[in-house]
Amino acid sequence: MLKSMRVGAAAGTPVAGQRCGLIAIVGKPNVGKSTLMNALVGQKISITSRKAQTTRHRITGIHSQGAAQFVFVDTPGFQTRHNNALNRSLNKTVLGAVGDVDLILFVVEAGMFNQADAKVLALLSKDIPTLLVANKLDQVTRRADIAPWLQEMQQRHKFAEFVPMSAKNAKDIERMLGICEKYLPEQAWWYAEDELTDRSEKFLASETVREKLFRLTGDELPYTSTVVIDKFEEEAGRGKQKRLLRIAATIVVERDTHKAMVIGDKGERIKRIGMETRVELEKALDCKVFIEMWVKVRSGWADDEARVRSFGYQ
Repeated sequence: MLKSMRVGAAAGTPVAGQRCGLIAIVGKPNVGKSTLMNALVGQKISITSRKAQTTRHRITGIHSQGAAQFVFVDTPGFQTRHNNALNRSLNKTVLGAVGDVDLILFVVEAGMFNQADAKVLALLSKDIPTLLVANKLDQVTRRADIAPWLQEMQQRHKFAEFVPMSAKNAKDIERMLGICEKYLPEQAWWYAEDELTDRSEKFLASETVREKLFRLTGDELPYTSTVVIDKFEEEAGRGKQKRLLRIAATIVVERDTHKAMVIGDKGERIKRIGMETRVELEKALDCKVFIEMWVKVRSGWADDEARVRSFGYQ
């Protein structure tokens, strides 16, 4: 269960030896940032899928252990291919996240670096310590190729440290936390020990629907599809019964053909999206969930500044 999802928290009473700080996770789309974030926090906070640009918001994940509290910030992948209102909003989120942090994790695929990586790297301040996180090390067949690649990367940016790893390897994650701790300022924790994110349950519901939508439609559905929560009501449980969340969600697509794709044959696909969302939310939030979903067509919404803002993108 996600213990707390409030927006913001006051700093606690200073305790000698405590460390706390902001760590931004940045990189091009689909490089494994959200998977890394979830592994570092120890619970699923940020949604994942094979579709690029899955993460669209600045999402904070909190991990507290020993004397350290790590406040990780997962960011959208910096988008350079399509200059529409949605992508301008997402890129603004990235720029806002990397400007005022204590440490940056620049995530790339181990042994690889292309123009998309270079454009993200160009955004990073030379005054903020940056770790080169060479992710997906488990997919590298020739480990001997990594050493010359690391030397080449050092010439591109003055990285504080190199961290070759796999986000799926528990030992690598523990090693990463140990490295990050050195860069956290000595100060009181910002959040309670059991808090995992500052995002609301309503936000989590929206993101979970969007994850299931992308996973169950694959590359057929354009990434510009989004989800709006129309109703989010909580009913207290009685006796031993768990509380109940009543959720109404609208999936917004750009074309009638996309709407048919989301609904599926005889409504089977949207039923499955709803079922998988309900199961995941009940597990994460330790409650009963009743969810209804609709699909609406809003042509060109991703290039409409006002509509992008109305759908929750800043």
